[in-house]
Amino acid sequence: MKTYRLDDMTKGWFVGNFDPAVVKTDAAEVAVKSYAAGAVEAKHYHKVTPEVTLIVSGSVRMNEDHYGAGDIILIEPGEATDFEALSDVTTVVVKLPSVAGDKYLC
Repeated sequence: MKTYRLDDMTKGWFVGNFDPAVVKTDAAEVAVKSYAAGAVEAKHYHKVTPEVTLIVSGSVRMNEDHYGAGDIILIEPGEATDFEALSDVTTVVVKLPSVAGDKYLC
C-alpha cells in the first residue's frame, strides 16, 4: 500500500495523465478542489472531455446558476462555464478521458 497527500498534488488533481498523479492514466482525470469564498475561475470550455463537478460542500455560481452541496453538474464538450465560490467550497471534478491541454479560455 502507498499513501499520498492531496496537498502534494497540483490544484487537487490526483488521477490523470500528468505529474504528480497517484494513478497516471489517459482514461480519466479526478480532483478534489477547495476554494475560499470569492475565488473565481475564468470562463472556459473543453473540446474533447466532458467535465462532471460534484459540489461536496458550500455554494457556487456557474453561468449565473447557483449550486450547492449534493448538486452534480455535467458540462459537455464545447459548453463553456465560469465559476465563482459563493462560500468556502469543496468539489470533486471528473473528466473523461484525460487529455492534456484540453482547456480553452473564452
